[in-house]
Amino acid sequence: MSPRALIEIAPPVERALLVGAPRKGSAEAAHVHEHLDELARLADTAGAAVAGRVVQVVQRPAPDFYVGRGKVAEIVGQVASLGATMVVFDEELSPAQGKNLEEELKVRIMDRTELILDIFALRAKSHEARMQVELAQLEYMLPRLARMWTHLSRIRGGIGLRGPGETQLETDRRMIRQKIGALKRKLGEVTEHRERVRARTRDRGVLRVALVGYTNAGKSSLLRSLTGAEAHVEDRLFATLDTQSREVGRVRYTDTVGFIRKLPHGLVASFRATLEEALDADVVLHVVDVAHPDWQEQAYVVGEALHESGLGGGSRVVVALNKADRLPSNEAESRLRAARERGWEAVLVSALTKEGLGRLGAELATGRTQDSEGGER
Repeated sequence: MSPRALIEIAPPVERALLVGAPRKGSAEAAHVHEHLDELARLADTAGAAVAGRVVQVVQRPAPDFYVGRGKVAEIVGQVASLGATMVVFDEELSPAQGKNLEEELKVRIMDRTELILDIFALRAKSHEARMQVELAQLEYMLPRLARMWTHLSRIRGGIGLRGPGETQLETDRRMIRQKIGALKRKLGEVTEHRERVRARTRDRGVLRVALVGYTNAGKSSLLRSLTGAEAHVEDRLFATLDTQSREVGRVRYTDTVGFIRKLPHGLVASFRATLEEALDADVVLHVVDVAHPDWQEQAYVVGEALHESGLGGGSRVVVALNKADRLPSNEAESRLRAARERGWEAVLVSALTKEGLGRLGAELATGRTQDSEGGER
């Protein structure tokens, strides 16, 4: 097959129009453009090109379209003028809102949750990760199945059609519930297996360190630098979803899935078997991208997600302020002081240059916080 033929059959790139609609007076409203920047990175990770953005601060979500009717008309115009093939909302849409928007805009509608689930499906490699993603997708899909049957709403008394359609919808729902039950049982077996592995590790007296952090904070890079082992590293959100464990000396490091703003609760629940590494670890190593403008907010998102999931509460937490090489020395030290003023056991490190790794290792092993003015940074 010629190169030209390959180009001709390549699927067209989706063009996404991003919509931010935070509530008035909320923290999201103050940072709506930063959140849309992150949504744009998610769209890029999923393989879509960003065509444009629309913003409306809402008093409360409208039950029919989430945004007001005037904004819907504006979005219709933007879709046409920009050639958008899909519209992605930064907020989670109800089944009814998604259905109404698709009928009005005549293009595919996704919300942030569905986009994240799509990325997880793309990135999951291991059998366990694929099961976890499938469970989250099915639980998201179940209340939205009616959107697959919108053609039935156009049939008025079609003899022999309306009844079977409704029956098939209920059949699909029953099959999905059965599949959800089967996946939960299999993931329960995974949890039991992980507990047996952790018990053997405890018996050997190995220090268990679980890496957690905001997506793209550099967890995999830090794991590679700490252990010298290969780990997948890519400058994209959710570059890897599969748990990676490496043992060096008497320390076992386990990388876990990254967190993000508005991470779907169902997804966190599905990945609980993986995240329980954080629950049972001796030390939770919270990796923070200290060079990011929103580094403190990102750290808060991770802490809240772990707290809401009941994970990591009994473990000691050490904070690795990663990517310190991207900041001037005085700014890095200022952010270190800010972290310690919040009560964090924090260490400045760089997975890229390996600066501060010796001090981080000593911190993990001894639990004593060293003075920032002495020794290695």
